[in-house]
Amino acid sequence: MAQQVGAKLVPVQLQLPNWDIPRQQLEAAFSNKTKFILVNTPHNPTGKVFTPDELAFIAQLCLRHNAYALADEVYEHLVFAPQQHVSLRSLPGMAQRTIRLGSAGKTFSFTAWKVGWMTGPAHLLGPIIKAHQFLVFTVASNLQHAVAYGLDEADWFYKGLGLELQAKRQRLEPRLEALGLSVLPAQGTYFLTADMRSIMKPGEDDVALCKRLTVEAGVTVIPLSAFYASDSRPHSLVRFCFCKEDAKLDAACEKLAAYINGGQQQQQQEEEEQEQ
Repeated sequence: MAQQVGAKLVPVQLQLPNWDIPRQQLEAAFSNKTKFILVNTPHNPTGKVFTPDELAFIAQLCLRHNAYALADEVYEHLVFAPQQHVSLRSLPGMAQRTIRLGSAGKTFSFTAWKVGWMTGPAHLLGPIIKAHQFLVFTVASNLQHAVAYGLDEADWFYKGLGLELQAKRQRLEPRLEALGLSVLPAQGTYFLTADMRSIMKPGEDDVALCKRLTVEAGVTVIPLSAFYASDSRPHSLVRFCFCKEDAKLDAACEKLAAYINGGQQQQQQEEEEQEQ
């Protein structure tokens, strides 16, 4: 949408393996023409939670260049201990130049509801509200009332999501590592990124691998390259989603293990036959 109205997008990639902010590259991306920056923390698909120091660096760039910020913080309650979510809008000088996004789908695990909200100063919200009224023509007002009630009366639910999801990640991560997959770090969300090079075939990329795992192993994961805006994207990373019942996670791991171990045994047998 930004491109459709003539904006120039300048993507800045988080750096592997720890999803660090490339500070020099980010600083170079700002200029006197920069209007705003989009910051997603906790981050989809990586699960990175930006540190206070990283957010302070971003805030300094915004203040220096008189730029606004769009803070996508829909996973704000899905953070693993001891990490804590810090809103970009809470930093000095940022309250009047930041629009903050929230989501009932993530906060209450109702992804089908598609109810969200934005907070920010009146001078920024005004134009957005005017544009929004021409984009949305059907509003589920009953769901909006339910979300408002939940935010006021059911904080016990979403304040416990981080611990619950952290336990599920801890359930999944060692089982993937036991299969020879390299799991990348994360501090939040319900996503896990793994490097799949150990099971990829020659010439295969992440998209082809995901299709193969779906058809042959019965396990569907998402190619991480689909989330990149530039051509310099990794092609061996995939995203696992672990906001599932433990029984489903266990079943998926068993299917994946059977497929990977079966393929390795078959490859070993073929190599032995060739040697004979």
